[in-house]
Amino acid sequence: MQPRSIFKACRAFLSAMAVVLGACGWIPVSLHAEVVDRILAVVNDDIVTLYEFNKAFKLYETRIRSLNYPPEKERQMLEKVREDVLNELIDEKLTEQEIQQLNLSVSDTEIENTIERFKAANHLTDAQFQNALVKEGLSLEEYREQVKDQLLRAKLVNRQVKSKIVITKEEIQAYYEKHPERYGPKTRYRLRHIFMRIPADAGKEARAQKKKQMERILEELKKGAPFAALARRHSEVAAEDGGLLGLFDFEELSQTLRETLTGKGAGEFTGLLETEQGYQIVYIDAIVEIPAKELDGVSAEIEEKLFQDQIKKRYETWLEEIRTQSIVKRID
Repeated sequence: MQPRSIFKACRAFLSAMAVVLGACGWIPVSLHAEVVDRILAVVNDDIVTLYEFNKAFKLYETRIRSLNYPPEKERQMLEKVREDVLNELIDEKLTEQEIQQLNLSVSDTEIENTIERFKAANHLTDAQFQNALVKEGLSLEEYREQVKDQLLRAKLVNRQVKSKIVITKEEIQAYYEKHPERYGPKTRYRLRHIFMRIPADAGKEARAQKKKQMERILEELKKGAPFAALARRHSEVAAEDGGLLGLFDFEELSQTLRETLTGKGAGEFTGLLETEQGYQIVYIDAIVEIPAKELDGVSAEIEEKLFQDQIKKRYETWLEEIRTQSIVKRID
């Protein structure tokens, strides 16, 4: 696992533990006292500094600039991200103040257990973990501080939000009935195809030649030739598997393919289809009818989904209440 992906996984791991850390927003914070050139915002008795802002903003700025957007779009995106980062830093200060007011704390044992669970979940040895820290530019102490911060926010959310949420059976039933696309019966199609590419720079003659090849294959199919055998001989994609594409929900298919396959059964195939990439013939290998999922079998899944949704909504509501009760002043 690459170092960058390791620490993305870490943040996801901590977010799952905290239930709503994604809603809280993860922004690296300054771990050392630094001399800064100015203050960007006053949050009650605390401040947001330019140093803190630049440290948090740099992650997003680098990512946006690497995408090579047109200059005006890049400027607009950077302006939007600047505003979002400052708002997140202000919210971070507010939550830090709430943590202090409630005297919430995290023990060294909790931090160590969290780090050990993260290493176990990602199959990292101590040496691999240390190496990843170095490549990420973090010391172990800095990383421990980040874990501590996330755990404190998890405790805050659990106390102020999570403990007050109750999901009823009626809510679970209503969600189940409202989402037949997830829990109702499904028809799935196992498809094969024969595909011939048309190069982007192909001229009319080359395109016409490919089309004639595919038309000859279509005639062989109409005479009863086995589809998989022809796919192995002629298809330029998935030939080794007899053109097998896999099993698909009907709704996953393109509109053109849905219209073409409607009314066809297993063992039937489409006519010659022209796409931007080339010519294709699609074959229905099998149609699989999947029965509806019983409510009892998915109620726990639905309850968790509703629970997560409620946490996010209530956290935002709670945070908005804290904002209105606080003195927040931005300094231009």
